[in-house]
Amino acid sequence: MLIGTQIFWLAVLSMIVASVSWTVTQEEIFREWREICEDKSQKCKNILQRKFFYVFTCEYCFSHWVTLLILVLTGFRALLEDWRGYVLAFFVIPWLANQWMSIYRRLRVGIKHENLQAKVVEEKLDK
Repeated sequence: MLIGTQIFWLAVLSMIVASVSWTVTQEEIFREWREICEDKSQKCKNILQRKFFYVFTCEYCFSHWVTLLILVLTGFRALLEDWRGYVLAFFVIPWLANQWMSIYRRLRVGIKHENLQAKVVEEKLDK
């Protein structure tokens, strides 16, 4: 696969991983399930059970499992055509996905800040 094609695939796959990871670990639609997992990640007696449930509360941890699924489904390999390409892809995709999620988090904070500022200005104008 040409390097340009690999970079394109890397960007797209990392965005998919970021989207799935963020949605499961941060968005309202999975809140109840995430709260159950968070509770179990702290209260289960067995360490493997605690770690299993913790994965669903951490976007970084969860992104590695989503990456594993994506690699199985697509067969994408980074730079090398053998097993080493899978290993490289396994580390680079979640790294890039977490960069996308960091950008998204900053954008959301910025938007919330601007909305609060607009609300304060509106209240001042109304008075």
